[in-house]
Amino acid sequence: MNTPQQIDNPVAPEGFRYDAKGRLVPESQIKEVDKLRDELVLAIVDRATELRALLAAFKANTFSEIEAFVATSAQEYDAHIGGKKGNVTLVSFDGQYKVMRAIQESITFDERLQAAKARIDECLKEWTADARPEIATLVQDAFRVDSAGNIRTGQVLGLRRLDIQDPRWRLAMDAISDAVQVTGSKSYVRIYKRDTQGRYLPISLDIAGV
Repeated sequence: MNTPQQIDNPVAPEGFRYDAKGRLVPESQIKEVDKLRDELVLAIVDRATELRALLAAFKANTFSEIEAFVATSAQEYDAHIGGKKGNVTLVSFDGQYKVMRAIQESITFDERLQAAKARIDECLKEWTADARPEIATLVQDAFRVDSAGNIRTGQVLGLRRLDIQDPRWRLAMDAISDAVQVTGSKSYVRIYKRDTQGRYLPISLDIAGV
């Protein structure tokens, strides 16, 4: 087995090994149990590296195949589907298996969110005087930050579902919509098998869930 070479160290001379501190240690002075541990760790790392490469190839091929199928299916209706965005669910003919392609976008807000908050505060100042504290609590909770100090986008966007017709509120909701900035996206493939109860259970590709 090829021992992974440490970045900061040259290849060890014959009969020596580098330890974790970068020191040359004669192999004759290394305990047998330490050698066995080293061999075990390196063997697991080698297999994990190969498995990771297989998973990466599987993901790339799966996305490519799904994209090709979606395009083929669209041709039946003489439709052109642009881009690779959007979630897709494919089910086997017998309904036993389901494959889902999911695209999760990462979003943040630009400075217009502060303008929206100012408008909302105007509304709350007036409304709380009319005994509507539940709305104030809901809004204030939406603008609280998470443990990492980030605005919780889901809660802020959820404010747009409130049926409030005050022009200032509607203007604030428009500002929230305009403030949304997509900063990236992650793609997922989820595979399911139907059990005897008719529930689709995931076929886990996560080593912790296997």
